[in-house]
Amino acid sequence: MARIVMKFGGTSVGNTDRIKNVARRVKAEVDAGNEVAVVVSAMSGTTNQLVTWTNEIARLHDAREYDVVVASGEQVTVGLLALALQDIGVNARSWLGWQIPFRTDGIHGKARIGEIDTTVMRERFAPTGDRGGQVAVVAGFQGIGPDNRITTLGRGGSDTSAVALAAALDADRCDIYTDVDGVYTTDPRITAKARKIDRITYEEMLELASQGAKVLQTRSVAMAMQHGVRVQVLSSFEDKPGTLVVDEGEIVEQQVVTGIAYSPDEAKVTLVGVPDRPGVAGAIFGSLADSAVNVDMIVQNVSQDGKSTDLTFTVGATDLDRAHQVLDGLKGELGFTDIVSDPGVCKISVVGVGMRSQPGVAKTMFQTLAEKGINIQVISTSEIKVSVLISADYTELAVRALHTAYGLDAEGDG
Repeated sequence: MARIVMKFGGTSVGNTDRIKNVARRVKAEVDAGNEVAVVVSAMSGTTNQLVTWTNEIARLHDAREYDVVVASGEQVTVGLLALALQDIGVNARSWLGWQIPFRTDGIHGKARIGEIDTTVMRERFAPTGDRGGQVAVVAGFQGIGPDNRITTLGRGGSDTSAVALAAALDADRCDIYTDVDGVYTTDPRITAKARKIDRITYEEMLELASQGAKVLQTRSVAMAMQHGVRVQVLSSFEDKPGTLVVDEGEIVEQQVVTGIAYSPDEAKVTLVGVPDRPGVAGAIFGSLADSAVNVDMIVQNVSQDGKSTDLTFTVGATDLDRAHQVLDGLKGELGFTDIVSDPGVCKISVVGVGMRSQPGVAKTMFQTLAEKGINIQVISTSEIKVSVLISADYTELAVRALHTAYGLDAEGDG
């Protein structure tokens, strides 16, 4: 007998027929003698609609009320799935984040999980008593903050909920069911030559997720790596092997480049005429961090006169308005002359643990983009990743060209 956490995303529970399909998959695990907890997202499109309504009411909204609104989608799904399971003879009960509870910090909209109390859930797993052998159907994406108000974990947060619950329950594995049958070398919608990856390291998956791959949320991968949770990505609609996310030691031979990721939801911000003195950058990025604006790629031009320089960085497109608000408040205090933003950019990244021992990866990237006439605006690197910022107009061309250049195309595709 194994203890399994199963997570189903929005497309997997997109309508009542799909919810019934999920119920049948859960029943198969229960019939196999396993203890099961299920984490579900809101039905596909629901969260987007809730966010749209929130923005229509107040563009720069109170984040606490935002969480109250957008967390409501998962409440519908857990109730429907619990009913579907009961209807086919499975003992099931729904749980919202505050009922378990998932204790989080107070950063609304991007909360981080502190602890999960699984005492009652473990008791109900046991096959004894009136409520024994019960399947827990858990609302992903949500928790409860220090002030006992509903919090949400950020887009894709149900993945994090599932992995955190798997860690708290000492589960044997965490199965993430989605509308794709695994992790691919790049987005198959951009290139049909993309290949499914059988096994990928935590580090590679973390980089791919953080650079735009939508299969798993970044924080869920980081949590899986930290707690050693075995994660499997599977299709909700097809019975076929998926992708295992594992420790590097479980993979015998590494590709130099494992995958190509892209992130179209980026915005470039340039501060013009920033005083070239100690403490200015700290004040800028400290203020953005205090407002929960995540900054990624950063480039500072060399000061020509020793007095001022230009500072360029990227933020998520959804954070651009808030970033402008913060920076407008700093303009007079710090003395930079202008704020120029460009939401029409895309970040392209090549990722692979094999890059540690193989030179020339960046050279191949730059040459390939140059041959296609694609200008690079910003560059950043890590031990297993090279990222560039380019015009969003060239996204698909860049991804296809790099996928071919690094030998990732599936065999037999012309």
